[in-house]
Amino acid sequence: MLEQYLPIDQIVCGDNVAVMSTFPDACIDLVVTSPPYDNLRTYGGHSWDFEGVAQQLWRVIKPGGVVVWVVADATIDGSETGTSFRQALRFMEIGFRLHDTMIYRKQNYTQLTHNRYEQEWEYMFVFSKGKPKSFNPKKTACTYAGSKTWGEPNMYKDNSGNLTRVKQTVINDEKICGNVFTYQVGSRVSGNIDHPAMFPEALARDHILSWSNEGDVVLDPFSGSGTTAKMAKHNGRRFIGIEVNQEYVDISNERLRQGVLF
Repeated sequence: MLEQYLPIDQIVCGDNVAVMSTFPDACIDLVVTSPPYDNLRTYGGHSWDFEGVAQQLWRVIKPGGVVVWVVADATIDGSETGTSFRQALRFMEIGFRLHDTMIYRKQNYTQLTHNRYEQEWEYMFVFSKGKPKSFNPKKTACTYAGSKTWGEPNMYKDNSGNLTRVKQTVINDEKICGNVFTYQVGSRVSGNIDHPAMFPEALARDHILSWSNEGDVVLDPFSGSGTTAKMAKHNGRRFIGIEVNQEYVDISNERLRQGVLF
C-alpha cells in the first residue's frame, strides 16, 4: 500500500527537501508546481533550496514521469534575472528531458507602469524522466474540419526515384491544442483565497489530465493553497502536497474538504 511509504492524500507541513528525502525512489507519477520566483514572492521569510528540490524530484519521479515547472523571473533594476532559464538547464544537466517549453498566458494580466510591454505570460517547462508514459492531450476544433487540404495533389519521388501521387486528405474535426494555455487569473477566479500567487485551477487540471491517469500520484512540493492537490482529487488522482507555512496548509485542507469526492 502506498500509504505505508508516502503521505498519500495529505498536505504535509515542512521543508520540501526534507519531506521528499523520506520518500522511496521512483514513487511519483507527476509533479505540477510553481516555485517562488526569485524575490517576487515572500512566504513568511522562508527560503528554499533549488538544487535540493531538483535532485529530489529526479530521485522520486518514476521513469516516464513528468514535472511541470511553472516559473517566471523577477525584474531587478529594469532587467529580468533569467533564473528560469538557468533552472531549466540545470534540470537537463541532472538528467531530465525538456519535453516541452509551454507558455501560461494570463488573459487579464496586471497593468503596470514601466518602459516595456506588459508581462502577460510565464513558462511552463515540462520535464520528463525518459519518454512520458502518459499523454492525454487537450484538443481544439479544426477551423476547416471536413474540407480537403489546400491545393492539387502533388507528385513526389519515392525511395526508388519513381514519381508517386500523394492523395489529398480531409481535415479532422479536432487537433491537439497548441502549447500556449490561456487562463483568466485573479481573486475573482480563485474564489478570494488568501494567497499571494495562486495559479488557476484550470491550469493544474489541464496538466494533471494531460500527463497522468486515474489513480496516479501527483505531487506539489510548493503546495501553497492546495490548487494542485484539489484538482488531482477532483480528477481521480492521489495527491501529496508539501507546504512550509502552516496557514497555507490550513487553507488547503479547508479547500479539500469542500464537496470534493473521489
